[in-house]
Amino acid sequence: MKGLLKNIEGDRTIWALISLLAILSFLPVYSASSNLVYVVNKGTTLGYFLKHAVLLFIGFVIIYGVHKIPYKYFSAASVLLFPVIIVLLMVTLVQGQSIEGANASRWLRIPIIGVGFQTSTLAGVVLMMYVSRYLAKNKEIEISFRSSLIFLWLPVAMILALILPANLSTTALLFFMVLILVFLGGYPLKFLGIIIIISAISFAVFVLAAKAFPTMMPNRVDTWMSRIENHFDKTDKTANFQADKAKVAIATGQINGRGPGKSIQKNFLPQSSSDFIYAIIVEEYGLLGGLFVMFIFLGFLFRIIIVARKSESIFGSLLIIGVGFPIVFQAFTNMAVAVGLFPVTGQPLPILSTGGTSIWMTCLSIGIILSVSSQKELKEIKETNQSENTLDILNEKIG
Repeated sequence: MKGLLKNIEGDRTIWALISLLAILSFLPVYSASSNLVYVVNKGTTLGYFLKHAVLLFIGFVIIYGVHKIPYKYFSAASVLLFPVIIVLLMVTLVQGQSIEGANASRWLRIPIIGVGFQTSTLAGVVLMMYVSRYLAKNKEIEISFRSSLIFLWLPVAMILALILPANLSTTALLFFMVLILVFLGGYPLKFLGIIIIISAISFAVFVLAAKAFPTMMPNRVDTWMSRIENHFDKTDKTANFQADKAKVAIATGQINGRGPGKSIQKNFLPQSSSDFIYAIIVEEYGLLGGLFVMFIFLGFLFRIIIVARKSESIFGSLLIIGVGFPIVFQAFTNMAVAVGLFPVTGQPLPILSTGGTSIWMTCLSIGIILSVSSQKELKEIKETNQSENTLDILNEKIG
């Protein structure tokens, strides 16, 4: 164990925050999984507990393995993985699973082990790596709109277009993250404005085409529109069932909460262990527990900003922001849905929610962040050792 700890590199605060989130996730997952056991009659609470433990263990193995890879290799990896991601997204879209009559082809089932994998989450990480690479390589030259349209925005559009039909919230989150990243990376604002206008027009055309020809393409436009309408229409109680139950859970939690395992609304919320786990956390641990989770993610955001500023290269800084910010924004989107600020999006709470794909891709991103921070530490240690060797040589000569 001591040998393993000695080999752990990178920012210690990030390691601590992620480990804390993982530890905190066990009780809410164990409690919320009773919904699947006693209401849906699926599995056992101990089984879901152990499954979550295994998923987290594999996740930390991913973090450990990835953080040992020098981050400069992620630049080339983004280019090599890009066509693979395109193929995976196309296969996933064609697979076309159905949820209550609405297409939601987000999952690609791995036949050998029979496990579902949400390809859009991996696509998001690869996309951020690719955009970071482009911005870093063009930082010192004047970017032309035509060139960026071909080498930056066309690849971005390809990935987002393949995710959009089945997952609007992930598409919107990724597009927003790309906009933040290119803005911080120094992309010309006049070009960025044009891209936003083109994107808005393209999205409007897609929605109109999907409404006009609903059988020609798999999409969830009706589901998106109904969720937005239901969010603002407070009269239809059946349409807002999940959101209303989440609000009840949060309201009954009060300051100190009902106590671990004592949630009542977990028996009514269909996604109590994933999309609405924050509502269960607040119900059982109160406002104090909800704020504690929020501050952990704020601490993570603060820390990745510090690590990004300390990075030795532009690519390292952009890479940290590109893969780190989506984790925080996804977390606060999940919390906003639980308290009723946003319509239901289906975004899980990173690390705390159940689900292998979400946990593993979050861990992949964290491993990349730690890889960048560990390279900085190794460089500082090397410089310190060189300075000490120089002093020793001087002392020997003087002596």
